[in-house]
Amino acid sequence: MKNKCLFILIFLLSFSQVFSQEKEAFKTGEWFKFRIHYGWFNASFATLEVKDDVFNNQAVHHVVGKGKSTGLLHLFFEVDDNYQTYIAKDSSLPLRFVRDINEGGHTKNKVIDFNQSKNLAKVHDKKHNTVKNFTVRKNVHDMLSVFYYLRNKIDENSIEKGDEILVDLFFDEENYQFKTVFLGREILKTKFGKVASLKFRPYVQAGRVFEEEESLTFWVSDDANKIPLKVEADLAVGSLEADLDAFKGLKHPFKIIMD
Repeated sequence: MKNKCLFILIFLLSFSQVFSQEKEAFKTGEWFKFRIHYGWFNASFATLEVKDDVFNNQAVHHVVGKGKSTGLLHLFFEVDDNYQTYIAKDSSLPLRFVRDINEGGHTKNKVIDFNQSKNLAKVHDKKHNTVKNFTVRKNVHDMLSVFYYLRNKIDENSIEKGDEILVDLFFDEENYQFKTVFLGREILKTKFGKVASLKFRPYVQAGRVFEEEESLTFWVSDDANKIPLKVEADLAVGSLEADLDAFKGLKHPFKIIMD
């Protein structure tokens, strides 16, 4: 079994929606914790946290994502993932992306520095001690920054079923473009109670991690926060589910529907 853990969660959260006048959906101090299930295993926990920082003399949102295996899975397949992105506050574009992972002995340690004005990305592979330069698309995002960028752009009041958009990403030395479709609204049962949610399906390249193009489904809160609530994925070696387990530091009220 090749567990992708936090990478899968981040990929799923990299969704696209209808753009509107920008509004801030998050703030410094926001923190999410997710419980990730793989079949009947409680496979791991993952966290996402937003911090204030300065990078190359620019004010940035420093987002840190971590994932660790737990329970029985940890005995057979240890996972220790660390993802980071440095997002310029003035442009909402990433300046640096960090991927430092250990998944069952499969390790990667890469740092990507973006030059957004020149559409370039420099990839420093620390494990193999190499540096490569790549051409990227204009206003490109990494797999973590795009989630926060799009949360600021979505308009929960105007989005309509069937709306879609393409997103340009650069990840692991490759340019990606994938489509996400809004499937509609649902009342989702969570550990916090029933929550009004927006349901999405990203169309991804089959045969790499996921079983087929339409193997992913996820839900975010239908409010100003756009909190990731739930993810379901059919993988080439089974199914995965991730649920929001805890949160703090939200910018807007989180609405629970009372029975």
